[in-house]
Amino acid sequence: QVQLVESGGGWVQPGGSLRLSCVASGSFSSISAMGWYRQAPGKQRELVARITTVGNTNYADSVKGRFAISRGNAKNTVYLQMNSLKPEDTAVYYCNADLIWTMKAGPFNYWGQGTQVTVSA
Repeated sequence: QVQLVESGGGWVQPGGSLRLSCVASGSFSSISAMGWYRQAPGKQRELVARITTVGNTNYADSVKGRFAISRGNAKNTVYLQMNSLKPEDTAVYYCNADLIWTMKAGPFNYWGQGTQVTVSA
């Protein structure tokens, strides 16, 4: 059973910071890429940031220069450091991962349950 478990969400005032974490667990062989998406009420889910195994990253234009994605040493963990938060960053943030099993075609894409981030005065 694969699980992506997020943590670190919460409430913060505009200009503040939060750090999200996501740990992937299960019987997969490796992870090719991990990322963060978000979905605000009434809006579609959108990419926030993504990082590959070799460290290539891409970010949504709206978060460039404020957010930073990184992988843990164990490679099954991904972090999202969010600085200079704005009210428009309020959303449910979802962890996403492309998982690989030896001897199976893939990778296979998985989602976490999401963690709420609220930015307000």
